[in-house]
Amino acid sequence: MLTFTLISADKVFRAGPELPKTVDRKQAEYHLVLITQELETPFWDKVAKGAKEEADKRGSSVEVWGSYGKDQEDFLKKLEIAIDSKVDGIIVQGLDTPDFKELTKIKAAFYGIPILTVANDVPMADSLRRTYVGSDQFLAGQMIAKQLLSDMGSSGTVVLMGDSREEYYQQQRVNGIMDVLKRYPDIKTEYAETIESREMIIAATQDVLNRQPDVDAFIAVNANIADAMVQEIGRRSQVAPYHIYSFDDSKDTMSLLKAGKLDGIIEQSPEEMGRLGVKLIIEWLRGDTVPLDTDGYLTDIRLLKATDAP
Repeated sequence: MLTFTLISADKVFRAGPELPKTVDRKQAEYHLVLITQELETPFWDKVAKGAKEEADKRGSSVEVWGSYGKDQEDFLKKLEIAIDSKVDGIIVQGLDTPDFKELTKIKAAFYGIPILTVANDVPMADSLRRTYVGSDQFLAGQMIAKQLLSDMGSSGTVVLMGDSREEYYQQQRVNGIMDVLKRYPDIKTEYAETIESREMIIAATQDVLNRQPDVDAFIAVNANIADAMVQEIGRRSQVAPYHIYSFDDSKDTMSLLKAGKLDGIIEQSPEEMGRLGVKLIIEWLRGDTVPLDTDGYLTDIRLLKATDAP
């Protein structure tokens, strides 16, 4: 009787219409892995959502791996495990370091595993990644600079704050900002570097405010810097007189924007990145899109002002 009851219950459970239709890994055409340094953050949760939906739609599976709080050692270990596991394809947040490039250029290439970078790119020649899916970071920098000019005018002192690793995507953002601001001789710019820890960001912000008491604007090139930077500015004086901008790939920037502590951010399209990344890598594996465009596939961006925040 007990056995009959359990079998019947199991059949009812499996037949339930409310159960999600996901692709079983054993039945999947391709097994993909998405790897990020920033698990369980709003931005990367959206990338993962888009990737999973597209993989399911295409009869494949995607697992989301990675590290928390930009633990690079753990992140690289996950990437190496994915390569050793001989998965069909890897979609990964680009990391502009020699260890990352060695894994993608030598080890993944040896096994014939396609690597696609998402959201943060690395130079193709250094990594042999098949393509990049994400924002045009140079254009994003230009958009921030143009909004700053609209808000501040054509003269003033602007501080760009980035982390000391100066990764490729941050270099592109800075290049875009400077491409616009260099045309205005009455705008003075300074690039401030900091290690990505709260204490060091606060110290770097203090140093800038001490040396540049007449600063008019701040741009957090690395969005993870924005919260601690804004906190220190607010501790020293009112935040309102300053023009402060950043990007949406941090868990803090949207709440800072809603609170009126940021004047604007670049809003990206993380779900679209996840969907397009899976679509392209599956098309490459099937031989439908060969070769992929090495220049990359760009997703939508827009400048979101504090007055636009939901």
